[in-house]
Amino acid sequence: MPDPELFPVQSSLPTAASHFGAYVLADAAARALKATEAPPLASSSPAPPPVDVPAADLRRILGGPSGLGTASLRFPPREEPPTPLPALSSSPAEGIAIPGLYHHPVAEPDPVRVEEVSRRIKAWALDEVDLFPGDWEDQFDGFSVGRYMVACHPDAPTVDHLMLATRLMVAENAVDDCYCEDHGGSPVGLGGRLLLAHTTLDPLHTTAEYQPQWAQSLQSDAPRRAYRSAMEYFLQEAGPSQADRYRHDMARLHMGYLAEAAWAQQDHVPEVWEYLAMRQFNNFRPCPTITDTVGGYELPTDLHAQPAMQRVIALASNATTIVNDLYSYTKELASPGRHLNLPVVIAERENTSDREAYLKAVEVHNELMRDFETAAAALGAACPVPSVQRFLRGVAAWVDGNHYWHQTNTYRYSLPDFW
Repeated sequence: MPDPELFPVQSSLPTAASHFGAYVLADAAARALKATEAPPLASSSPAPPPVDVPAADLRRILGGPSGLGTASLRFPPREEPPTPLPALSSSPAEGIAIPGLYHHPVAEPDPVRVEEVSRRIKAWALDEVDLFPGDWEDQFDGFSVGRYMVACHPDAPTVDHLMLATRLMVAENAVDDCYCEDHGGSPVGLGGRLLLAHTTLDPLHTTAEYQPQWAQSLQSDAPRRAYRSAMEYFLQEAGPSQADRYRHDMARLHMGYLAEAAWAQQDHVPEVWEYLAMRQFNNFRPCPTITDTVGGYELPTDLHAQPAMQRVIALASNATTIVNDLYSYTKELASPGRHLNLPVVIAERENTSDREAYLKAVEVHNELMRDFETAAAALGAACPVPSVQRFLRGVAAWVDGNHYWHQTNTYRYSLPDFW
């Protein structure tokens, strides 16, 4: 009998189900398990309401890369390079965690995988998509994307699976840097650039006369070349619903870019709640949402679309993005112009000192993190489907790996002197 952790269940929850509740998810779990003839994971009685989950259940469900619950993961066998490769210049540094920031330490990512992913991604960037000029090489190495992705995806069965996430991460950052930020970016005209770049992910369907012109445009700049290539690799592994899910989350990301650009053009500092709304779109969501593709399985569409799962993903993405605001705070202050981040917005809108605003932003992050963990634990208890359980663990691992990378990337980040 197939191991349900390795072969995703196929849910038959009716698409007309428009609301989430314990009984809806219990029915989905029963149908999914029956469809695969997998042994039941819980009693046949209705699942309990997703509230008041004990701390022990939280640890059981969200045991991530730090070692909690890893004995039950039963991931596919890993394909490793036969021998370790020479270390690249972007070696890890220990770093210092932000005092008071709620996070979970993780084990050092597999160095063999880190080096192999680092080697492959640099070859892809230079040889396949001509991503950056030579004088950007130090910045590319300093990003340490191999260590980042290995830390965030501990259940990836092969290096090839890790590369799916790594190419997309690099491509997303190329668009951000070259269209929005300090490598030639500008809020002026950003909408047009993003729209055309998005067609590399969501292809244009047009007439025969104009199709060649669009196809030629996909090679016109480095961000579009990177998007196009990364998406082509992703489609080799992702199912249709996984690919469409990713496109949707990238559209969310691009909408967030546009909101921030509009505020920059107006020299407008949003209210704190408005900034947090923008950050729910301009955030890391496209990364954890593909954790099942990178893991070599699929979370069924109807389970992914449930409001409870969407809340879990949104909270995780919001928390990880505030981590970025906090660790990149001094870097952004040293850059030209005014960069919006949560401490800056709190300081201006709530008339506090920089230190008070930063410490309040830490509290905002911590509340989001605890809400994420509570929501994930409740959903896992209510819906004991193997693919749901594994997806929740994968999102939690991504959250922890994202913090690890920010903490240890001292090439890019340093902390303010607020303690």
